[in-house]
Amino acid sequence: MTSPTAAPLEDQVLHRIDDRGVAWITLNRPEVKNAISPDQRDRVIELLGEDSGLLGVRAIVIGGSGDSFCTGADLRATRTAPPRPADAPDRVSGDVARLIRAGAQRLVAAVLDCEKPVLCALNGTAAGMGAHLALACDLVVAHESARLIEVFVRRGLVPDGGGAYLLPRLVGMQKAKELMFFGDDVGAVEAARLGLVNVVVPADDFATTVDEWAGRLAAAPTRALSLTKWLVNRSLESDRAGAFHDEAYAQDMNMSTYDANEGVQSFVERRAPEYRGW
Repeated sequence: MTSPTAAPLEDQVLHRIDDRGVAWITLNRPEVKNAISPDQRDRVIELLGEDSGLLGVRAIVIGGSGDSFCTGADLRATRTAPPRPADAPDRVSGDVARLIRAGAQRLVAAVLDCEKPVLCALNGTAAGMGAHLALACDLVVAHESARLIEVFVRRGLVPDGGGAYLLPRLVGMQKAKELMFFGDDVGAVEAARLGLVNVVVPADDFATTVDEWAGRLAAAPTRALSLTKWLVNRSLESDRAGAFHDEAYAQDMNMSTYDANEGVQSFVERRAPEYRGW
C-alpha cells in the first residue's frame, strides 16, 4: 500500500454528486502534481463503476487539483508484493503484463466502459498515463495552460494505458508516432487543432465552462448518450454490417426508455423536453 503517512484516500480522490446529478471526481495530490498512486487509481475505477450504475448520476467530471491534471503513475507509491518462494527472483515473465492489465489499462477501460458521459476538466499538465486518462474521456475542456505529453519515450518506456490504441484514432498514425517517438509537449491550442481536446478556454472562464458543459450533459437523455457513446466507441472497429447491427440494437434499446418517449412527446406538444435519465 502507499505510505502510512499519506492523507486518507477519501482526501486523495475527492468525490461529490451535485443536485443536477453531476459526479465530480478530483485527483487531489497537488504536491506531486497529481501523479496517481495505485490506491488512487483503484479508487477512481471504483467510483466510475459506482457512478455508472447510479440512476441519480447523469454525467461525470474528472479533474485535478492545483495546476496539474495528472502527471502519470506515481512511481514512488508502491504496494507490498505478494509472497514468493525464498529463491525466486524479484520479477518473472508475466509480472509486468499483469501489472499493466490490472492498473493503467483497467483505469482507461473504466472510463471507456462507463455508461455515463465522462467530461475531462483538463486543468493543467497531463502526462503519460494522465494523458491517456484524459484522451479516454468523452469530452475534454482544456485550460489555456494545459499540456499533453507522451512522456514515455523520455524515460525509455513503451506507452501504457491504451495510448497506442487511443492516440492514432484521434490524430492518425503518422501524428501519433511523432508524438510518441519524440515525447514533445503539446500545448492546449495545438491539442485542440489536432482534435485531442474539444475546447480551450482562458483561466477566468475554465471553471464556468466545465460546469456549463457538465450541466448540459446532466440535462440530456442519459441512456441515449450512453448508447451513442457505445456506438461511437465501437465504430472504428466495426465493418458496415456490424455497425448497422449495433445501430439497430441501440435504437431498439433506447426506444424502451422514458426519455426517448418524452423527447418524441415534447416535440409533438411543441415544448421543451424534461429528461429524467432513464
